[in-house]
Amino acid sequence: MGITPQQFKQIEQRLTRGTRSASRPPPPAAEIRPNTQVQQVILGVDPSLRGTGYGIIRLARPHPQTILHGTISCPKLWPRSQCLAKISQTLRELLQQHQPTVCAVEGIFFAQNLQTAILMGEARGAALSVIAEAGLDIYEIATRKVKQAIVGYGAAQKIAVAKMVQRMLHLADLPDPDAADALALALTHAQENGRYSLVAPKRI
Repeated sequence: MGITPQQFKQIEQRLTRGTRSASRPPPPAAEIRPNTQVQQVILGVDPSLRGTGYGIIRLARPHPQTILHGTISCPKLWPRSQCLAKISQTLRELLQQHQPTVCAVEGIFFAQNLQTAILMGEARGAALSVIAEAGLDIYEIATRKVKQAIVGYGAAQKIAVAKMVQRMLHLADLPDPDAADALALALTHAQENGRYSLVAPKRI
């Protein structure tokens, strides 16, 4: 049975309309790909009763960006309770303002004497309670491991750590020693989670 050229054209148009939606190209990959570029903000804390260092960095390319760093300083004449209150209050304000997503804190080390251990434990407890209250995951990293990751030598001096932190974060000025240690903690955590490791970070 033959059809006229006009009938053939009408059939062709109907087929084209019916397959137009099916042949529509899929959305670009950028539209359907999950957002894997969420920037992680890491808080590093180096607890001490008289000088708690803190540093906040944001993971970015080509290198991490420094959001803020400093030291929570407490005069020697202040009673311990006042120092602990200042540590808690300052960290609480930093958490509310900058909304970090994870925290890296210096691991417990063997103090030279019992009194030093008690003071360090009090400052550490004040800091950790506030950070945990904010709902952050907290990971502790041994001091020797931080120095190894940042400087390449587990017994490196504080000044060497500070200079390498300044270089890695492209800071204009050398950070204070306690703040440098806190930034080094944050950088070490970023390195450990940016590569495959047989030893998972210690979560507390």
